[in-house]
Amino acid sequence: MFAIKCEASESSSSNSKLEIGSAIIFVDAPQTIKTATSIPCLRVNTGFVKPGDVGRIVARKPKDVWAVRLTMGTYLIDGKHFKPLDIDE
Repeated sequence: MFAIKCEASESSSSNSKLEIGSAIIFVDAPQTIKTATSIPCLRVNTGFVKPGDVGRIVARKPKDVWAVRLTMGTYLIDGKHFKPLDIDE
């Protein structure tokens, strides 16, 4: 007999506050970024996205990947690279 216990990871609990339209702030820069277009393009992040940049959630994708609207376009970003922006900060 096997017993399986599932627990939510810390990153998913912090991202549970995220929804479409939420403002986010980057805590670290991803090495690569992927455009959220009908024909996606994977690019090396050469300063496009930096820690401290802000964006807005446009859509949720599988596996904690989010479509984030930035000033230079919309990109698919893993949830571990950003956190919800608290306006009170």
